[in-house]
Amino acid sequence: MSHTLWISKQAEKTIKSLDQSTIRRIHARLKELAQSPFDSRISSQVEMGEGERKSRVGDWRIFFEVNEPTSTIHIIAIRPRGKAYQKGR
Repeated sequence: MSHTLWISKQAEKTIKSLDQSTIRRIHARLKELAQSPFDSRISSQVEMGEGERKSRVGDWRIFFEVNEPTSTIHIIAIRPRGKAYQKGR
């Protein structure tokens, strides 16, 4: 079953600022997440985030929440590894 992706404005802005190679890799990961957002090979629970998950793509992190009743994945943020875990992301 495939989930619908909803991407925040901030995440869209981040994607547009990246190089084409990274954009392709992130888009490929988003397709994988739409198919199986709880697959432990591509995502994990965020320790301090209630119901929030993350997925690693090279030096980038995709933060998202899954709404099972509506089969929707909300992409909250896409951050570089160095800034991904700072407070107030």
